[in-house]
Amino acid sequence: MKVRSGFLIILSLLSGLSCVQANDTTITDPHFSFVKGYLEETEIPNSLKLLGPPPGKNSKAFSSDEEARTNSIKLHGTERWKQATLDADLTFPQPAMNFSSPMGFEITEKTTPHIYTLMRRILTDAGLSTYAVKNKYARVRPFVMHHERTCTPDQEKILRSDGSYPSGHTAAGWAWALVLSEINPTHADTILKKGLDFGDSRIICNAHWKSDVDAGRIMGAATVAKLHDNAAFIADVNAARQEVKSMLSNEKK
Repeated sequence: MKVRSGFLIILSLLSGLSCVQANDTTITDPHFSFVKGYLEETEIPNSLKLLGPPPGKNSKAFSSDEEARTNSIKLHGTERWKQATLDADLTFPQPAMNFSSPMGFEITEKTTPHIYTLMRRILTDAGLSTYAVKNKYARVRPFVMHHERTCTPDQEKILRSDGSYPSGHTAAGWAWALVLSEINPTHADTILKKGLDFGDSRIICNAHWKSDVDAGRIMGAATVAKLHDNAAFIADVNAARQEVKSMLSNEKK
């Protein structure tokens, strides 16, 4: 089945494979390519088994979604809005730049290649983990329902046809935070805070509901749990730990 998935089309400038399969869904599009993740198709967490449906419009959970959206509107045009715009860009090196300050050093393909590779491959695995539920429920995004704008107008056409629940950006951001805090425990608090803020950025951008973000964090955590049984991932984690030690040591000099 061919799927035009917004999360993956947004990765259009990433190098790697042009086709990935997940949960019996083949995602193929000539306009984008992306790095192969660590997990095989059968290993990717199945969001249909882990998540229920999105909140109904008359539920307390949806009222909470609307309250969070209303509060986030106050941040439009602020520095926090600008950061949310940067967080929305999944094209590397921007994600590496976003997590550099929390890590205590600059993450680059040249100076920290294993950390950089970890982030790129995790992005694919975490993003794909959300699509079984996305495709089933095709939840309408807040900016579409309310006829508003987002912090990324250039992505709105794609997002309109891509399910809002759960948030793929959030799944990736939380997965990054969990893994990066594992390899850099001395900076764990700031890294995890960045991971939480990364998900909240999707609400501030008006691209996702709060419940989309909450569900995205579940899928990010589920992905990381699966990754810990993957030999290639473990090897990169161990190599990344050495990079952290070296970089932090250099920062102290």
